[in-house]
Amino acid sequence: MDRIDAMQAFVRVVETGSFTRAAETLQASKTRVTQLVQQLEAHLRVKLLHRTTRKVNVTADGAAYYERVVRLLADLDDAETSLSAASHAPRGRLRVDVPAPLASHIVVPALPAFHARFPDLQLDLGASDRKVDLIDENVDCVVRGGEITEPSLRARHVADLLLGVYAAPAYLARAGTPVHPRELEDGLHRVIGYRSSRTGAPLAHAIRRGDETLQVRGRHDLSVDDGNAYLAAGIAGLGVLWLPQYMARAPLQRGELVALFEDWQLDPMPLYVAFPPSRHVSRKLRIFIDWIVELMAAHAPAIQAPGERG
Repeated sequence: MDRIDAMQAFVRVVETGSFTRAAETLQASKTRVTQLVQQLEAHLRVKLLHRTTRKVNVTADGAAYYERVVRLLADLDDAETSLSAASHAPRGRLRVDVPAPLASHIVVPALPAFHARFPDLQLDLGASDRKVDLIDENVDCVVRGGEITEPSLRARHVADLLLGVYAAPAYLARAGTPVHPRELEDGLHRVIGYRSSRTGAPLAHAIRRGDETLQVRGRHDLSVDDGNAYLAAGIAGLGVLWLPQYMARAPLQRGELVALFEDWQLDPMPLYVAFPPSRHVSRKLRIFIDWIVELMAAHAPAIQAPGERG
């Protein structure tokens, strides 16, 4: 038995609650994962897991062992990373997920410089606007816009995205230019709906001027769940849209979008890096998080100093 492999298999079964899902995240067969855990239990002479046909639960001994093994594996990862001390270069693989627009507009264009600084770091980058299950999908961290509501996650505040309201010149020529946000709800105008990954419903937007605050939802003929598709729909003239300024900057310069309600303000959208509390913040993960903070400082600085929650 390779004890390290067995420990990793046991940790993944505990975190995913399933031998099948653990095997998928480890890219191993279910039989192999089962054998490793059984061999570990035989070696320790302790039952670590309760198994039924429907569920896997950790025993009291297993829970205590899990906490120690997670720390041990994290220390091992750090020890291996520190072997490159001569160059202080982290090495290894990181699985991260970022919103699709942030990936295409900011993160991916900056990756050549990242890899030049950290040539031995491999990034498995997911670019999506869906809600990622970090444990089940074996993801080290996610970058998310909006408040982190899951109490099970640790989160570091990395930026505040300033928002604006925009429409394409073709849309405004067809529907007229609204001068007050309430006009978006009068039946003549259309907004482009952006569906929340949490609720599946289009989001409403708070907008204010002085003492006047409105919640604007508007009518839509189209709703999407991807930020890049949302921007493309706005440029195509399908309706009014709310965008972070970093997404609107280039279309504004090209004349593809026009800013609306510039004397109104929207609350900025906080941006976080989130990761499981049980996941040790290895040197390579700390470097990636610090890089995201540095990158966003150049594109969308945090209004408040970045900090960690959880």
